[in-house]
Amino acid sequence: MLMSYKKSKDFSIFKKKKIKYLLLNHKSQITVVFFHGFMSDMTGEKPKQIQKFCRRNKINFLKFEYSGHGKSSGKFINGNISQWTNEAKKLIKAKAKNKLIFVGSSMGSWIALNLIKYFKTKIKGFVGIASAPDFLEELMWKKFNKKIKKTIINNKVYNLKNDNFIYPITKQLIFDGKKNKILNKKIDNKIDVVLFHGLKDNTVPLKFSIKTLKIFINAKKKLIKIKNGDHRLSRKSDLKKITNELKLLILDIKNFN
Repeated sequence: MLMSYKKSKDFSIFKKKKIKYLLLNHKSQITVVFFHGFMSDMTGEKPKQIQKFCRRNKINFLKFEYSGHGKSSGKFINGNISQWTNEAKKLIKAKAKNKLIFVGSSMGSWIALNLIKYFKTKIKGFVGIASAPDFLEELMWKKFNKKIKKTIINNKVYNLKNDNFIYPITKQLIFDGKKNKILNKKIDNKIDVVLFHGLKDNTVPLKFSIKTLKIFINAKKKLIKIKNGDHRLSRKSDLKKITNELKLLILDIKNFN
């Protein structure tokens, strides 16, 4: 785990709030930015393999952790989509000055999608892995029973258990998620979009990637369904597919931009 943070640095967001990040600067025309998922961090297999790919191909790479995640400061229960989006925006603005490819994993796709409008002229590609935009409303709030909803509305933390993990869910997190809904919007950027979704994903249904694809109205886009893939999509074969598509996307951007 410690080796995973080697060469990482702190980026000051506000007063004592610091975001942990790692930047590979190869002075390339493109920076690949990785957005991790809900209660995840930047040390997993996906960012690790994409980092190796970028190092081999001398492509700039930026990964980071939202506040309350990994080694960034702050408490998870104080965070929300708006806050994490804003932190990512400030970091990217400061550290990535050129063409951008966003790679979002699960919730990371939601945050990346939120930022496409802010980096409209720089963004050239988007890769979504088991994308989960609007999940707080669609996969949590709508499925919670009255008792759970009452607990949350009374400003108590509800500890949601899922696959041996416990996710502390708060009222401010849920209601901020409602404000950030994006699947009812349109993105008109002419960019390359590649989405991956495992057909054995028991956490986020395939329909989320299908809906995500539909919000891009002018993009060159495709959805790759991985037959035995789960939500993590972190097997060697999954990662190979992801980096292969990333390579094609980079070539396309270099040839046509």
